Amino acid sequence: MRNPGTAAVLSLLCPGIGQFYAGRWGWGIFWLIITPGFWIGTGGWLGWVCHILSAIQASNQAKEAK
Repeated sequence: MRNPGTAAVLSLLCPGIGQFYAGRWGWGIFWLIITPGFWIGTGGWLGWVCHILSAIQASNQAKEAK
């Protein structure tokens, strides 16, 4: 079982890494592609939102992983 806290911290540092840790490769790639687009496209305003959403999702996915 994966640690949800570790997954959340990893995705907070770099969105997508926590998903990789939880075994969700598709979601990890998604966040690695989408987050920089939001950082650049919105001048940083929505980049933080992606970091937070990614961390929440990684934590939930680590709880579900067996």
